[in-house]
Amino acid sequence: MSARPGRPRKQVHLAAHFPGVNNTTVWTDPRSGSQIDFASFTHLARTAERGKLDFFFLAEGLRLRELKGRIHDLDVVGRPESLTVLSALAAVTHRLGLAGTVNATFNEPYELARRLSTLDHLSGGRAAWNVVTTSDAFTGANFRRGGFLDRADRYERAAEFVRLSRELWDSWRPDAIVGDQADGRFLRPGAIGHVEHHGRHFSVEGRFTLPRSPQGHPVIIQAGDSAEGREFAAAHADVIFTGHGSLEDGKRFYADVKGRLARYGREPHQLKIMPGVTFALGDTEEEAAENAADIRRRQVGPQTAIAFLEQVWGRDLSAYDPKGPLPDLEPDLSGDLSQGRVPIKDRAAVAAKWRALAAEKGLSIRELVIEVTGRQTFVGTPGTVARLIDEHVQADAADGFILVPHLTPGGLDEFVDRVVPLLQERGAFRADYTGTTLRDHLELA
Repeated sequence: MSARPGRPRKQVHLAAHFPGVNNTTVWTDPRSGSQIDFASFTHLARTAERGKLDFFFLAEGLRLRELKGRIHDLDVVGRPESLTVLSALAAVTHRLGLAGTVNATFNEPYELARRLSTLDHLSGGRAAWNVVTTSDAFTGANFRRGGFLDRADRYERAAEFVRLSRELWDSWRPDAIVGDQADGRFLRPGAIGHVEHHGRHFSVEGRFTLPRSPQGHPVIIQAGDSAEGREFAAAHADVIFTGHGSLEDGKRFYADVKGRLARYGREPHQLKIMPGVTFALGDTEEEAAENAADIRRRQVGPQTAIAFLEQVWGRDLSAYDPKGPLPDLEPDLSGDLSQGRVPIKDRAAVAAKWRALAAEKGLSIRELVIEVTGRQTFVGTPGTVARLIDEHVQADAADGFILVPHLTPGGLDEFVDRVVPLLQERGAFRADYTGTTLRDHLELA
């Protein structure tokens, strides 16, 4: 699909997600490496930079997840603190953006604004903050306040958090520091503003400790699909990380979120929509399909299939055979066996949907979980995958994609070696970086 008549061809934006503690990564693969060793982060980040991707993306986990009151041992591998890892990566990369997920519920604006601004300075303007919130008391128990925010309040706090952070980042005028190494440097009088903020969630007075960073302030990313999340992204975000990877779903989501921007005085190009997607490649379409099916089987082993079912049914189902049919009993809606995961809304409706699908297709428990938990993927030869990615972007189903490989840390290598060159040949992706900051890469500058 080419660009629409009368409109310049859109450039594809790509980022790399470091696969985290869940069933995305195939841990049993002999090529799967450490989630903690710095060499793993370095390998994937350098591969992303070699492919001229926009940014490297880290998720966050503030508490080990539990199932049936026990640590969920199917995904416990450790999860280092994001900004520490990204600060180290700033020294071994040169152009790649560095995006960290940091919670706005359990941090304070002044300290986090300093940490993010520091990363932006150290990296030469490549920092990004993925703003997330938490509404559960299970995670909140790890923190001093010992509590949590009601769901209705968490986006309100996050919005105030972002506004205050921007006040702090913008409080130094660009000309605050004058002079050179020969003459010495000094501060221009009145160039550092006094921040005074009194809101519902925060009351802060003082002066920020750092000048404006090379890109002004970090890029803001938001991940959320609720009405509140979409509105938050339209008001505050530069990038929205979504799960809408299919063409039609993507076009509906794209139109909805972009349509919200005008009421905040923003233009469509000021918010990039980048769904998270997986991919499976092969020399033929048949080989790619076989590879994709093999990956899914290894991602959802027998124990994982039962664990997913227990989260919906709210019951201990360890006695059931993953190769057998769904249990005859109805879900127990009185409690939730899983802690630390995003809660499943309307578990009764989900169970009914799963039961109907299993009956229609004759699926076992494991086959069903493989079917319903599969993230939208690009499957095919490198040429097919390059074409599909380009078509999605040109059709306004996305501005690009955040790639989630199934292997740590080498899962991105084949994509960079075989798909990126074809996107470049199509004129849909840069041959080299044309700027130095993440805002440059995302065409936000």
